[in-house]
Amino acid sequence: MLWERMQTLVSTLSDLIAVNSVNPAYEMGAPECGIQERIGAFFRRQEMGVREQEVVAERPNLIVSIPGRNPKRRLILEAHCDTAGVEGMDAPFEPAVDGGRIYGRGACDTKGGLAAMMHAIADVHKSGKKPPCEVWFVSAMDEEHSCQGATFFCRDVEAAGAVIAEPTQLRLVRASKGCVRWNITVYGKAAHSAKPHLGVSAILGMSRLLLELEKDNATMDTVSHPLLGSPTWNAGQIAGGTQVNIVPERCTVSIDRRMIPGETPEEVLAGFQRTLDRFAAAHPGLRVRMDPPSVQDWPLDTAAETAIVRHTAEVLRELGLNEEPVGVPFGSDASKFGRAGVPAIIYGPGDIAQAHTSEEFLELEQLEKAYLVYRRLIETFE
Repeated sequence: MLWERMQTLVSTLSDLIAVNSVNPAYEMGAPECGIQERIGAFFRRQEMGVREQEVVAERPNLIVSIPGRNPKRRLILEAHCDTAGVEGMDAPFEPAVDGGRIYGRGACDTKGGLAAMMHAIADVHKSGKKPPCEVWFVSAMDEEHSCQGATFFCRDVEAAGAVIAEPTQLRLVRASKGCVRWNITVYGKAAHSAKPHLGVSAILGMSRLLLELEKDNATMDTVSHPLLGSPTWNAGQIAGGTQVNIVPERCTVSIDRRMIPGETPEEVLAGFQRTLDRFAAAHPGLRVRMDPPSVQDWPLDTAAETAIVRHTAEVLRELGLNEEPVGVPFGSDASKFGRAGVPAIIYGPGDIAQAHTSEEFLELEQLEKAYLVYRRLIETFE
């Protein structure tokens, strides 16, 4: 029986990996309708109803539900079906099993959790026993770029708890950092490089501005969250100038700022703007502009005493797994549920260190254990 279950899980995960569901924002991307059709076919074979929620043309969420003994209480299991890009991978859509691992794009992020959730809810349905409360499974689109799927779904959602599949190495995650990303541009004055004194270098101006930002953000180390540590910032990309013999009149840097609970994007952006205003006043030959953020993702901080955290810990203890809640620095769909008032945790098989890599893999043992946890949660959460 155990071997048959593992074979079934691996077969389903292999089918999912074989479908190109690279987010359309990236090279070789494909709309999620293809992978959702594959997932929908799985549930139709189980004689379960399937509902699509179109977010963008050809890019739907997929929802499956089973009734519970208490129709007024709901548990949600959610996993995203899109993946990161496949640059550097030889055969991203050809799943390969070797040495107790399965390789392929999405194996751990997050088609492993997706497959485990699919079988967990299908097997409970097949058992004929109603769970304590209504259970919804959601396969969400677009997590890897802008989280449109979860944001759309959470516009009008009520639930007692939500479990979001991400590679957490089977650890119960109740807190995660938020993220703001935006561009800052410094404008100078162009001139021939033979007479640089006639111009104002935007690149040199940006170098001075970055030093000011580094100094002002040094105080981030003085605040901390017990599970997440301190906030961080990173200047991840920079571009400036047009050719080597021209004093550059423009330079742009892209900022990634990770937030801890208690911080908001508005407060973070306002802090950076104060530094920019002070810098511009001290450098009248330069102009500085901050663009609106391209990404705003709030932190997650689900209280330890909420039912979904306490009950998941009980299930993990029952199954001999680590029950101690932890925090993670990466973002996920979970924060959208949290902001919608749904207590959410992140839990799934795989290591985030493998996500988005050219050798992405998932330990098969973790795949099976995640299935057991998801199924037990469905059977017992009330």
